[in-house]
Amino acid sequence: MMSELKINLSDNRKDKPASDKLGFGKYFTDHMFIMDYTDENGWHDARIVPYGPIALDPSAMVLHYGQEVFEGMKAYRTPQEEIVMFRPDMNLQRLNNSCERMSMPQVDTQFVLEAIAKLVEIDQEWIPDGEENALYIRPFMIATEPALGVRASKEYKFMVILSPVGAYYPEGIHPVSIYVEQQFVRAVRGGTGEVKTSGNYASGIKAQEVAKTKGFSQVLWLDGKEHKYIEEVGSMNVFFKVNGEIITPALTGSILPGVTRDSVITLLQDWGYPVIERVISVEELFEASAQGLLEEAFGTGTAAVISPIGSLSLGDLNIEISGGKTGELSQRLYDTITALQRGQLEDSHNWAFKVK
Repeated sequence: MMSELKINLSDNRKDKPASDKLGFGKYFTDHMFIMDYTDENGWHDARIVPYGPIALDPSAMVLHYGQEVFEGMKAYRTPQEEIVMFRPDMNLQRLNNSCERMSMPQVDTQFVLEAIAKLVEIDQEWIPDGEENALYIRPFMIATEPALGVRASKEYKFMVILSPVGAYYPEGIHPVSIYVEQQFVRAVRGGTGEVKTSGNYASGIKAQEVAKTKGFSQVLWLDGKEHKYIEEVGSMNVFFKVNGEIITPALTGSILPGVTRDSVITLLQDWGYPVIERVISVEELFEASAQGLLEEAFGTGTAAVISPIGSLSLGDLNIEISGGKTGELSQRLYDTITALQRGQLEDSHNWAFKVK
């Protein structure tokens, strides 16, 4: 399949940012991957080319009806100078699941994985040094047919861009403050909450802005029907340690099935922790805190990995979790997953994909 991949290397390489000044998603590497789709020809013209703007017709359907899906992965350099990605096969399967829900064409995951690996290999000098740094990989697909009319597009563009990144939250592994959102809704069952599409994130921006003006790092979303059951935190799945048990909201159709979420559940089960996937109300959570049973809370996601939650606010009510400090379990999970990602621990689950 890789014989179908054309490569055009850039003659104008960019300066690389300092590893301690990266932020998240501010810089982009020298190359990108593109392939095109039409109903007549399927996926074709797969190529790695210099990073740069793309031409898009003003009537491209993505601009009017939002047919778009994306993923997020990371590449790391191990102490043995190998380059690895963490569970990219699961990300690409989720991409295809998103495509199915959004009436978009699926991709050959093996070919795309090989193409991403080649792209990362070409731009490997952009993998930054630093414990919390990585090369972020953003695959995405957009509807490009120039047409107006609400229906599935007949033309698409699939692309992959790379970005050297630091910690997603300025706090890093330090606890974040979370605002429980009661007015706005992210998703409902039967909608698109369980797929990674841009509309889910656009609908959350307003609530996030309001939360930040009040001094919070992120919002905790409640269910769209009764506004009482916990779903997820901003761009992360969420876990709670209550009286020794680990509880995370069940995947009921409005929550993104996170790759890091799945990894955390597996590790916790390996360590002998009881993990319960079920609906949990915000009232139950605050009650557990009042009884002294809420021991830890943390978010999980590709960008932040593990993000401890130090406090939750619901209206005028505020609870502090784990003394406002990073809990022992949160720290252990963060240390273990980042060590697995960087090849510093034995990979008993074969989660690492070797690029070179």
